[in-house]
Amino acid sequence: MKTTEAHNQRIAQMTFSSVYPHYVTKVEKKGRTKEELHEVIEWLTGFTNEKIQQLLEEQVTFETFFERASLNPNTKLITGVICGYRVEEIDNPLTQKVRYLDKLVDELAKGRKMEKILRS
Repeated sequence: MKTTEAHNQRIAQMTFSSVYPHYVTKVEKKGRTKEELHEVIEWLTGFTNEKIQQLLEEQVTFETFFERASLNPNTKLITGVICGYRVEEIDNPLTQKVRYLDKLVDELAKGRKMEKILRS
């Protein structure tokens, strides 16, 4: 799916620390935990709890966040619609990675089993 250059730039410059509290609120409101959220982030990016905390303190942009990540080889198994976009069809690689994260957080909040979220 085509996204506009302005949309892609906005996502690239957004800080992970500005979105992270919304992820926590979303999953906790639905009875999931921050630890489960971190498990999902670690599966996608390879970041440990300590590294996530460091990135939050550094207030890195999503661009930097994903530059430092070691993406899970099974990310291509993440499919479906998030924010009106089919994640597997997003043409901008960074925007697609951010939407992968959004999709996993959404699945966690919807009560999906962890083994399904982690594509195991």
